[in-house]
Amino acid sequence: MRKHCTLLFLIACLLSLRVAAQEKGTDSTKKDWTKHVFGEYAGGKTHRVYVSWGGDGPLLSFANVKDNGAHVRNIPRFTVFANVGTNFNYDLSNSFGLFTGINIKNIGLITEANDSLKLKRRVYTVGIPLGFKIGDLRRGNIFFFAGGSYDLAVNYKEKQFVNGDKRHKFNEWFSDRTPLLMPSVFAGFRVYPGFGLKVQYYLNDFFNHDYQDGMLAGNPHLPYRNLEAKMFFVTLNYDFGKVNYHHHKGKHSRSVSVDF
Repeated sequence: MRKHCTLLFLIACLLSLRVAAQEKGTDSTKKDWTKHVFGEYAGGKTHRVYVSWGGDGPLLSFANVKDNGAHVRNIPRFTVFANVGTNFNYDLSNSFGLFTGINIKNIGLITEANDSLKLKRRVYTVGIPLGFKIGDLRRGNIFFFAGGSYDLAVNYKEKQFVNGDKRHKFNEWFSDRTPLLMPSVFAGFRVYPGFGLKVQYYLNDFFNHDYQDGMLAGNPHLPYRNLEAKMFFVTLNYDFGKVNYHHHKGKHSRSVSVDF
């Protein structure tokens, strides 16, 4: 199963290559073909704030899950939708810069308590990263980046499968089942013409150990009290592509690169 998930992840990564959408009539023969495939890199603006596409591409999530200290079987979770965002960059030099922004992520885990029961849990988050970049920031041939992020858990969703059949599902806005704030650290790199890889690790548990969903034998029922789940994910790619508005023949047009 893990091999199949990994294969699907690699295929989706190839499909996630950004396509440049430009106004009709532009002389594309004068453009570098890589810009049409990967989009244009947004760097090279020292001592000036500039905007780039941000957010994560396809995510492959992993988790270390334990129930009362015993390992709980889980499988990697792959998702493409919806991981988007925007970066605000400030390069102090051609080799060092800072960035922040706003990102929307779809993170979660899949556990198999036994051969018949499977639970899929995910949460949409809105996060604000703060990081630094070091390397070739002018041309984007290669640079590394790292930092931290605070995510706000917005929507929680859970699905229950018994013997492969979906039996139950629900979602909650600003659910108490997970922590409201989910801090994390990340690191990654970007190479020309547009490949990037990022690893992100969450510092707190995926579940809220104090959550209670009723009473059991006269005592509050705390379903996640002894359940631990530490998460991290790998994504290709965290983007620094150019968001470019330009004036052409008296009309405004937009050059956009999009991660699917």
